[in-house]
Amino acid sequence: MIARLELQAWLRLLGTPGVGRAHARRLIAAFGSVETAVAAPLGALQELVGKAASDALSIVPGGLAAVVDATLAWQRDGEGDCPPRAIIPVGDPRYPRQLLETADPPLLLYAQGALDLLQSDTAIAIVGSRNPTPQGERTAHDFARNLGDAGWVIVSGLALGVDAAAHEGALASGQGTIAVVGTGLDRVYPKRHLDLAHRISQAGLLLSEFPLGTPPLAAHFPLRNRVIAGLTKGTLVVEAALQSGSLITARLATEAGREVFAVPGSIHSPQSRGCHALIKQGAKLVETAQDVMDEFEFQPLARVQSQPPSQSPHAADTDPLLDAMGHELVSLDALVARTGWSTQTINVRLLDLELSGRVARRPGQLFQRIDAA
Repeated sequence: MIARLELQAWLRLLGTPGVGRAHARRLIAAFGSVETAVAAPLGALQELVGKAASDALSIVPGGLAAVVDATLAWQRDGEGDCPPRAIIPVGDPRYPRQLLETADPPLLLYAQGALDLLQSDTAIAIVGSRNPTPQGERTAHDFARNLGDAGWVIVSGLALGVDAAAHEGALASGQGTIAVVGTGLDRVYPKRHLDLAHRISQAGLLLSEFPLGTPPLAAHFPLRNRVIAGLTKGTLVVEAALQSGSLITARLATEAGREVFAVPGSIHSPQSRGCHALIKQGAKLVETAQDVMDEFEFQPLARVQSQPPSQSPHAADTDPLLDAMGHELVSLDALVARTGWSTQTINVRLLDLELSGRVARRPGQLFQRIDAA
């Protein structure tokens, strides 16, 4: 647990207007600790960060003690039967190694839930549109579920659409998921994800670099995106328009030396244009979770759906391909993502199901399940 004086120094340093992360790192490097930095003489501060920042830092903000008290109380509330809560400064052994290797890691993290997930070296981000198509939402869920089943930790941003679907898929796998948020951890945004955030805190991890009480300001979300990209070995974009924030995450992943993957879609869909742009720029086109794992030469812990089942495809009530289709129109790409099977395998089984009257081929290379009367 972080000590009171250290927390007070961090909150003062990071909360002082005009003292950004670059200045803060410079001060800590020069003085050896955050406590020494905020207590340094004015002249020494001026030499390092200039007059405006040093003058601001020399003033102890009113209400700082109350903020420290509230933050320590929040941390203590994670003891006992509640999900653990921690305030993790850079240099703490619990600080995620992957994030530390990026150009601009947060200096202080707030975490709630399974803290061990921060040390995962098999984490991957899944991001995309806040307004995905039903197919895109299902694709995100199924990629997350299949990667989770194989042992990957799914990281996303708790936003509407693809983010939420990815978290849900990861929770269904039981492997764990990290939600990086753009608010303080005492707030949930969007509010409709209150239940999802609660379940993630119980079975995964909520993470933020923003102090308690921080509202959802627009400027915070690109900062959140760099943490999503930095925590992971790669970023998978499922659906994204050309102006999507998901493309920011993909760019940040590239700048951090991480892999970028994109799921292709229809050339007529605005929600596919961002993914297609990424592919043109060198992102790896993926159709299945196995494609992602192959890039890392990853051996899955378990691939329950990696091989087609042995039962007859005519057994409609137990056929997993029919289950994967659901009851809406579905594309071949979506079925590949949902099952983890190869395109060739699915084509063979679809033909068999068509011949048996269990599947109908619709215009636009779509398929639909036909239930017996």
